[in-house]
Amino acid sequence: MTTAPDPRMRFETSGVDLDAAVHLYEDAYEGAGFGAARTDRSFGYRFRGVGDERMSFRSTRFDARMRGTIEVRDEHVVTWTADGGGTIDAGRQEVALAPGTPVVFPNGRPFAFDLRDIRQSLVQFDRTYLETVAAEVHGVQPGPVVFDHAEPPRPADVRAWNHRVQRSAATVLGSDATSPLALAEAARETAEAMLFTFPHRLVVHEIELPQGATGRVREAVEYMHAFAHTPISTTDVAERVGLSVRGLQQAFQRQVGTAPNALLRGIRLDRVRDELRSARPGETTVGSVAVRWGFAHLGRFSSAYALRFGQYPRDTLQG
Repeated sequence: MTTAPDPRMRFETSGVDLDAAVHLYEDAYEGAGFGAARTDRSFGYRFRGVGDERMSFRSTRFDARMRGTIEVRDEHVVTWTADGGGTIDAGRQEVALAPGTPVVFPNGRPFAFDLRDIRQSLVQFDRTYLETVAAEVHGVQPGPVVFDHAEPPRPADVRAWNHRVQRSAATVLGSDATSPLALAEAARETAEAMLFTFPHRLVVHEIELPQGATGRVREAVEYMHAFAHTPISTTDVAERVGLSVRGLQQAFQRQVGTAPNALLRGIRLDRVRDELRSARPGETTVGSVAVRWGFAHLGRFSSAYALRFGQYPRDTLQG
């Protein structure tokens, strides 16, 4: 009898070298400017992560003080401590990390942290996965989920969150064999619990269909709007509607008079503008929003934005 492979991905490391620990965490969280200093504890660290592409559970022990800057782009993360603590900069105010109090990391912009002698737990969700669940829960098209870090969750909701996490941890971290279906169910239920617990809003977009779009072109446009927040390309769009890339391009030119990649770029520029208009200066940056929507070259992005909207993105954010 063949035993099914364990679907969980695992990573674990530990040590007593302070410099090695700093480099590990800086790489793991795509951070910058990490610095550490010893405290009155004997230094040691341990990092563990277990999960799949949708959700993972992580734990950290770090017996020292560490400061730095992190930018979480493709994840949504809830964290809490069992010992130690510190602060994270949530834009409008600093948020304290204290034992038993869960906090959502800011997403899509750099934020500073200052932690000391911590035993920290984290639940990490793939950003696209959580946004898909949020769209289904709220009955809207997928789009960015923005958590309000200045509004703490209600105590009763935190208790429900803790209960859900304990149940999911038994599946994700347990020593017994598990299955992809069990992991998928745990991820879905924990994602729904996160959305129920932590105040948030969805950036919802109306679908504007170009005049003349019918059949597969209409389906392609709807798909672009629904998944513009993911790294889809015109190749993905063509496969979705059952056309070759050339066939998709020809259909778009006949019906709407533009190229599909130009329409997809325009949708993403519109989404960037929506986010910049709804954000407060200091809560996010033009660069982080642009990168989140797939614009890696900020110079070309800024020019395309100005051409489409008649102002530079920094003016939209400051307005």
